[in-house]
Amino acid sequence: MKIREIIGALEQFAPLSLQDEYDNAGLQIGLTEDADASGALLCLDVTEDVIDEAAALGCNLIVAHHPLLFRPPRHITGEDYVQRCIIRAIQRGIWIYSAHTNLDNAPGGVSWRMAERLGLQDVRVLKSAAQDGAGAGVIGILPEPMEREDFIALVKETFDADSVRYNSWTGERVQRVALCGGAGAFLAGEAIRQQADVFLTGEIGYHRFFGYENDIQLIEIGHYESEQYTIGLLRDILAQACPTLPLHETTVETNPINYL
Repeated sequence: MKIREIIGALEQFAPLSLQDEYDNAGLQIGLTEDADASGALLCLDVTEDVIDEAAALGCNLIVAHHPLLFRPPRHITGEDYVQRCIIRAIQRGIWIYSAHTNLDNAPGGVSWRMAERLGLQDVRVLKSAAQDGAGAGVIGILPEPMEREDFIALVKETFDADSVRYNSWTGERVQRVALCGGAGAFLAGEAIRQQADVFLTGEIGYHRFFGYENDIQLIEIGHYESEQYTIGLLRDILAQACPTLPLHETTVETNPINYL
């Protein structure tokens, strides 16, 4: 199977036209000419260890959620991990592809996978984009109302979060849940407008926790924790579209944040 065919399958599910304006999704490293794929390693983040893992597995393609090349490098001298990854990938003949905010915004994308893990029903896009079914975040319903503390405990367990941060909220029970993978704080207002009881995301930020105590339960679980199931989503997309392609999920821990 050609690498261009694999990229085509990814972009059929998550077209690059769906990526946010600031983003840099798509083919990051690799020649545009035809090349056969020996296997694909799936990950959230590209690091030197991930590239080594791909080489050890005999994979010449890495499919990541977060772009390695987010801002244009001014030079390539190996002085930081991005530059070293570029050098290492080229030396080892490894293509790198990123499906980032286009995968966030695609119907059935990252936030949908989070909702599935929580068992939400009647899930729909929270903030719609121009394309049918596409947009940022999702909103859905729990099968039964839950006490606030019980729901927070469910979130912590579901996303294997070492810590969960949440605001003071005057409500007591949760049923309508809005959520967004990654840094989704910009959707909190939309969640309130759609009468969600809770808004869950990876990153909120200190100052954004103020002022919502009468409106909504805010829950922040960590960027990595909110997107960890994206690797399974990528596997599902490629396993269906490219059934002969050897697929591997990284075993490298790429979360840069440690907890004590």
